[in-house]
Amino acid sequence: MLLSKGPQSTFAALTGALTIAAMLATMPPAFADGPITLWYQRGGTPEQQRILQKDLVGPFNAAHPTSPLTLDVRASGNGDKQIRMAVISGKGPDIVMTPGPSTTLALVQSDHLLPLDDYIKKYNLDKRILAPVLKTGEYKGHNYALPRTFETMVLYYNKTLFDKNGWTPPKTMAELNTIAEAMQAKNITPFSVGNGDWRAANEWHVTVVLNHYAGPENIYKALKGEIPWTDPVFVQAIDVLKNWYQKGWFGKNYFSLTGDQEALLLAKGEAGMAPNGTFSFDSMVAAFKQTGQELGVAAFPSLRDGVPYPIYAIGTGSTMSINKNSANPDGAGAFLDYLYSDSFYDLISKDWPGDWNLPLTSIDEAKLSKNVSPLFAATVTSFSKAVAQGNFGYTTWTFWPPATEDYLIHGIEQVWLGQISTDDYLKKMQETFAKEMADGKVPPLAAR
Repeated sequence: MLLSKGPQSTFAALTGALTIAAMLATMPPAFADGPITLWYQRGGTPEQQRILQKDLVGPFNAAHPTSPLTLDVRASGNGDKQIRMAVISGKGPDIVMTPGPSTTLALVQSDHLLPLDDYIKKYNLDKRILAPVLKTGEYKGHNYALPRTFETMVLYYNKTLFDKNGWTPPKTMAELNTIAEAMQAKNITPFSVGNGDWRAANEWHVTVVLNHYAGPENIYKALKGEIPWTDPVFVQAIDVLKNWYQKGWFGKNYFSLTGDQEALLLAKGEAGMAPNGTFSFDSMVAAFKQTGQELGVAAFPSLRDGVPYPIYAIGTGSTMSINKNSANPDGAGAFLDYLYSDSFYDLISKDWPGDWNLPLTSIDEAKLSKNVSPLFAATVTSFSKAVAQGNFGYTTWTFWPPATEDYLIHGIEQVWLGQISTDDYLKKMQETFAKEMADGKVPPLAAR
């Protein structure tokens, strides 16, 4: 999966950019003339690059021979920066991929992206993309970015272990506490988590407690500036997270454990549960194939009375925009039309489930089950239905402004290690957030 602000499957590092040649076909002229370019943020494995050629580049070029797509896979580690610098300098690709709304917002405010309103109307994209997720690309009445990834935090668990011990996935704080204590009594780590290869994994856990303890309504108010992050409900939420860490729920190797190692510990039954994103589905499945045990996925439990179950926090770890300096914006618009289509989703969900989980209104569990595992299909459709019904929350990597998010990630470690208090952590977060809000840096917010 693409490495975004919400972390993801591990990619093989590339030493340079790889150009996948566009394939020409003999079909009538399409919507525009001239090639279009997309720079893929970070290099994937050779197999993932093959999938992109087969499912993305090939079919689009066959239908649009006069506007063929060239895909450049950026070197791993600095692809995001390469794209931003090129766009800011007045160059760069026609289709601009960013790691999330906060990066998009900066490019919009510096007048480097094209409004997408006409293309959204032309291709009925507002009918094809879930409204709360589409909202994340709006700024001052115009839409500048479409969400490429549609992700959330869930509770992965070892179903084999749960069945053996007569446990069922928890839906409340009390049930979660009971299971975690039973696991520790058996020398099983409650949560298989770590930030050894992605320090920003810290914010997954902050996202969980803010949404499932403080609740989406309070997050919404705080992001609108109506209540401060120092409100008692946020203090209580962060204290819950601190207690999990200090009680040993995160195990002994949090700061060195990688994503693949987390998945394997869970698959072995050495850990029982894993709060993680839907973007990690591939790595979880791969680990459970190694051990022969069964993977389970559930919505994260409600951690406080009054917070509904289930809710799913909306995450957008990657967006698609059109460069204002594109020589062929109509060709780029036609590409967005293909990208957010059932035909592309059917192909990519089978070959690369999780990463290209587009927020389409047409997602159907029965249809999706034919392409991917029933477990993945059930998870994605439950998430989609919840968002459509308004039962959603807010991931920190999608809705927090950049400096606030950065402090959230690094400061929580100090809370866990007892170096600062929860009060001091949230006071600094509020100060940082207030400044960014005054500076207009808070990303667009999906309304309730």
